[in-house]
Amino acid sequence: MNYQAAIFDMDGLLLDTERVCMRIFKEACEVQNLPFYEDVYLSIIGCNAAGIEVIFRQAYGDDLDRLHNEWRTRYNAVVKHQAIPVKEGVIELLEWLKSQGTPIAIATSTAKDVAKTKLELAGIAKYFDNLTTGCEVANGKPHPEIYQLAASRLNVAPEHCLAFEDSNNGVRAAVAANMKTYQIPDLVDPCDEVRQFGHAIVPSLCDVLAELKSA
Repeated sequence: MNYQAAIFDMDGLLLDTERVCMRIFKEACEVQNLPFYEDVYLSIIGCNAAGIEVIFRQAYGDDLDRLHNEWRTRYNAVVKHQAIPVKEGVIELLEWLKSQGTPIAIATSTAKDVAKTKLELAGIAKYFDNLTTGCEVANGKPHPEIYQLAASRLNVAPEHCLAFEDSNNGVRAAVAANMKTYQIPDLVDPCDEVRQFGHAIVPSLCDVLAELKSA
């Protein structure tokens, strides 16, 4: 397999964050006496802050401001002080890529300060040569801009990069950037439209490592 760099999403792929985040959002809805719309919530996975704002504003209207403040306060109290569990196969794959001399980056919709804290608390910040976040691009996932920027910072053309994602929005972005894409689904299964891309869909990063080693 011909690749020169590897670019990873973070939440739901490297870190088991999405379940924590959804649980806290449900708690915030209860505290604010607002409904929890699971389908709406799942649709925001992979979006940056601007994209989330648009989707949630349609669902919650003027109630969104107090709901968002409740959610953000509760979420930051957890992720800025507690290590989020690392998902299966993450360390093994990162160690192997490093042993091969492969540059590794992150392309996450999360804000930079929060992303740095999550990676440091989880003990995996040391593996990454580059961190590109949603606040640094004009167009969030599913637009390819964040992957294109991450690749440029590694001085590698997008078509020579591997991309790793869990969400449908993230896969759309990576495929649009012309990267060889692996999807490891988390809370949301690949939709029919995304399945038609023909990218690799595997249960865990352990499967990715086995495939890369055998290539």
